[in-house]
Amino acid sequence: QVQLVESGGGSVQAGDSLRLSCAASGGTFNGYDVGWFRQVPGGEPEFLAGINWGGTAPYYADSVKGRFTISRDNPKRMVYLQMNTLKVEDTAVYYCALATNSATMRRMQVNSWGQGTQVTVSS
Repeated sequence: QVQLVESGGGSVQAGDSLRLSCAASGGTFNGYDVGWFRQVPGGEPEFLAGINWGGTAPYYADSVKGRFTISRDNPKRMVYLQMNTLKVEDTAVYYCALATNSATMRRMQVNSWGQGTQVTVSS
């Protein structure tokens, strides 16, 4: 099974940018979609963005479309989430995930989860 480790979280001001990274190791990375979710305390995980194996077809939740950009580097087994114009309501733990395709990703039917990285946005 693929292990996923997120990094790049931190505390920023509203309007700032952050770039999250997710490193994949072990298992089979090839052929899978990768994506990002976030979760606030007491809440359900929220799908944010996903991208296909070839990196040619990203897809986003409406809540982040236009502000967040997902990308992947397959030779390095890395996934990124560029987050711009951050808002206080973006404060959450951010997780990367591996899934079979966009449909399973959006339904949170994922094969692997990372441990999460905290993002805190203050006003």
